[in-house]
Amino acid sequence: MDKLTDEQIQTELSKATEWSETGGQIVRTYQFDDFVSAIRFVNRVADAAEADAHHPDMLIRYNKVTLTLSTHDAGGITDKDFALARKADAFAGALVA
Repeated sequence: MDKLTDEQIQTELSKATEWSETGGQIVRTYQFDDFVSAIRFVNRVADAAEADAHHPDMLIRYNKVTLTLSTHDAGGITDKDFALARKADAFAGALVA
């Protein structure tokens, strides 16, 4: 899988407004009502990541979860990162709704 260009990354970020790019990775922090909801989210992301063989860095701080995505094999951000980001956004939306 090829690394995205800066222009491609910016185009994708314009569709994923809560995400930002920093140091060759995309990052987003989610906030939930409580710890249990945060862990439900983490478990859903973990299941999707395992199915896709694409594992994000996850930081859990009580009701906040920060995901950091990059494709190590490609040396940067790829379509695979944005695909998992979209899944994570959908999981978060389902937990809040």
